[in-house]
Amino acid sequence: MNKRRLRMGWLVRACLGMALLTAAAFAFQYGSLPLDRLRELEAESDRTLLGITDGPPENFAYVFSRLAYGSPGGRIFEGHTWDVDSPKADRQFLMGLLRYTRIHARRQEQSLRLEDPNLFQYPFLYAVEVGYSYFSDAEAARLREYLERGGFLVVDDFHGTREWANFEQQIRKVFPNRPIREVELSDPIFHVFFEIEEKKPVPGLQFLYSGRMFEQDGTAAHYRAIYDDNNRIMVMINFNTDLGDAWEWADLPQYPEEWTSYAYRLGVNYIVYSMTH
Repeated sequence: MNKRRLRMGWLVRACLGMALLTAAAFAFQYGSLPLDRLRELEAESDRTLLGITDGPPENFAYVFSRLAYGSPGGRIFEGHTWDVDSPKADRQFLMGLLRYTRIHARRQEQSLRLEDPNLFQYPFLYAVEVGYSYFSDAEAARLREYLERGGFLVVDDFHGTREWANFEQQIRKVFPNRPIREVELSDPIFHVFFEIEEKKPVPGLQFLYSGRMFEQDGTAAHYRAIYDDNNRIMVMINFNTDLGDAWEWADLPQYPEEWTSYAYRLGVNYIVYSMTH
């Protein structure tokens, strides 16, 4: 098959000391809410954001696309897997993207399966809970073609050794021999729009009721990647960190602004990088 690069007819017109506290001290400083109340707030926000509609995707320079992955039996998971935090996280992040940049972005997200005939029209995919992901051989081959032709995949919100092992098993179907590397702070992805000077952990909502910065046996945040032969990132891996929750809970006073603003800056950089590399 012709390995032409993905059609990238998109122009980015950018208008564009406290001591470190422990997780418990953060929880005390910002307060906590009962889990049931947090879920009530989430449902209220979802109902409001579900009212957002926009024109067809082909009318926009950028469309936020979630990867909908399945199970070994071919069934598409729903619930605490590929669609977690959606649509609130996606739509609140898009509000920030529209505020920070002049990118002609659609305010409404979409989900895509790897066999979708329109996949190659959208060179940005966001995938969560990839510790539960599964790719058939055909899906892995299609994802490999997508990435080699200029596509960009961001994976987020997975934690600990068990979930890493599953993700690594699945991504090895896509790239059996390409190394997974830590992304150095000097990499262009941290400087393409916002200047990211530190690789920080971004805890999920669970922090507000557990006081823990990390989940399961994950004890450190990692920003890793798979590169192509030209040193372009094809797969950006946010491990032991949860940008999606920071986007989703940006409107919650108890969730620290430090993490929300950091997650927004990273997300904007990822999009600008995908549109210019």
